[in-house]
Amino acid sequence: MATKRTIEMPVESIESMTLNMGPQHPSTHGVLRVVLHLDGEVVERAICHLGYLHRAKEKHAEHKTYHQFIPYTDRMDYLAPMSNNTGYVMAVEKALGLEVTQRCVYLRTLLCELARISGHLLWLGTGALELGAMTVFLWSFTQREKIYDIFEWICGARFTVSYMRVGGMSREDYPEWRRMVREFLDQYMAAHREFETMLNGNEIFLSRVVDVGTINGKDALQLGLTGPALRGSGINYDARKHTPYLAYEEFDWEVAVEDRGDCMARYLVRMKEMEESWKIACQALEALEKTQNERCNIDNPKIIFPPKENVKRSMEDLIHHFLLASEGFKVPPAEVYQAIEGPKGELGFFLVSDGGPKAYRLGVRSPSFINLQGLEKMSIGYTISDVVAIIASLDPVMGEVDR
Repeated sequence: MATKRTIEMPVESIESMTLNMGPQHPSTHGVLRVVLHLDGEVVERAICHLGYLHRAKEKHAEHKTYHQFIPYTDRMDYLAPMSNNTGYVMAVEKALGLEVTQRCVYLRTLLCELARISGHLLWLGTGALELGAMTVFLWSFTQREKIYDIFEWICGARFTVSYMRVGGMSREDYPEWRRMVREFLDQYMAAHREFETMLNGNEIFLSRVVDVGTINGKDALQLGLTGPALRGSGINYDARKHTPYLAYEEFDWEVAVEDRGDCMARYLVRMKEMEESWKIACQALEALEKTQNERCNIDNPKIIFPPKENVKRSMEDLIHHFLLASEGFKVPPAEVYQAIEGPKGELGFFLVSDGGPKAYRLGVRSPSFINLQGLEKMSIGYTISDVVAIIASLDPVMGEVDR
């Protein structure tokens, strides 16, 4: 197991040096550059340099209608686009004072939890691969491909889904798709147990994560960490429980918390979280079956696009479609904040509307960006190889960091 060294600053050793890790390093999860100040191989400072993937998403929101901005949210945490879509449209719906149908609530809940499992599977596979476990990478991606198939069969896209709409969805679910989800859920937990068997008692894996990248709950809170990075330090906070939204209050599930504060704790939190997501998804699918005679979308053609089959037959629906596509809809002056529990932590959208068809301002609280604040605190006193494990345990996505 790694041993943390106490560094007496600012004494300079003859072995002091500065090392650029990234921005094209395979273990930095994208174009992240970390400038490491080292004493031999021991980290004295770890400074993140961001912005290599900056695309001015929040500024784009001021120049796109509310519906036109939905595809931009896919490109933030592109490993869980269903969650991004949901958080954004819920912010617009809050500004409108709009309530969606109960069936829509269940479907969104189901898709958000599938997105969480998908995002965590990529973290598990790539994180294990960076620490030398090739088999787990192949197994986790096999399961992830099945979730991508599920997304493809409901919205036509596997990766950047753009599926949610203000007031509902781009299309309804259907029986064959629900059977597909059921088949995935029925076989998933057996695969999950195999992941745990492969890693939980693996001496090489444990030596790389136990007592590495430790941060206590107080420091994690002060740095604004959320998600598994916070719950791994013993802080029981999950937006799904503490500020409930969608159908999470209706279902039986628990918040995953560990108190060690190291890479192992963050690993255990995510593994437990995938189990809880599986429970929620099973319950959401059952609820969806019970409401299959209802519609997902609200009955308001001035807000949500009419069904495509109606556009071909009805002049009125064609006009509504044209106006929504070209001009959008207007949102009364409002200032709202909507937060959801994304796979990386609290994903928040702060929306200011001025009565027009576009956002006056949109600010995004991206958890990957804020969680990276903890990297230096977690890295000081550990070695370069430990930094690889620490970054993996934070699971940043640079599309969400830079936006």
